[in-house]
Amino acid sequence: MTEFEGVLDASDLRVGVVVASWNQSITDRLLEAALDRLNTLGASDVTVLRVPGALEIPVAAAALARAGCHAIVAIGVVIKGETDHYEIVVRESTSGVSRVALDTGVPIGNAILAVHDIDDALARSGPGEANKGAEAAGTAVMTATALRLLG
Repeated sequence: MTEFEGVLDASDLRVGVVVASWNQSITDRLLEAALDRLNTLGASDVTVLRVPGALEIPVAAAALARAGCHAIVAIGVVIKGETDHYEIVVRESTSGVSRVALDTGVPIGNAILAVHDIDDALARSGPGEANKGAEAAGTAVMTATALRLLG
């Protein structure tokens, strides 16, 4: 049996971060935590690409993959409202991110929050272990380094 496991070392990875500007007070908190985590993991080649909203994240992630990123972090916030728009945006942005990862082979840590209210968003974007931006950065790095081991 051969087993591979990634490591939390981004020192030789080119990392892309795509972040939606919609709900920017929250996405900036997620971005800050993701960048802090990447810095802690030794990443020195990080590109941040801002897009208007969550629906634009997949096309931007695809562009980052084509530009040579080894790992990508997707950051956005979709807060439930009165209409079905919430379900559409959540479904399409997350399925788009998954499709980009599968089509390109570049792992994407998903920090697109789908929350019911602003309090949920604040809880998932605050300092510490609960911050989904930091979590997604670690996930992307671990997966990228594991995939590299396969050759």
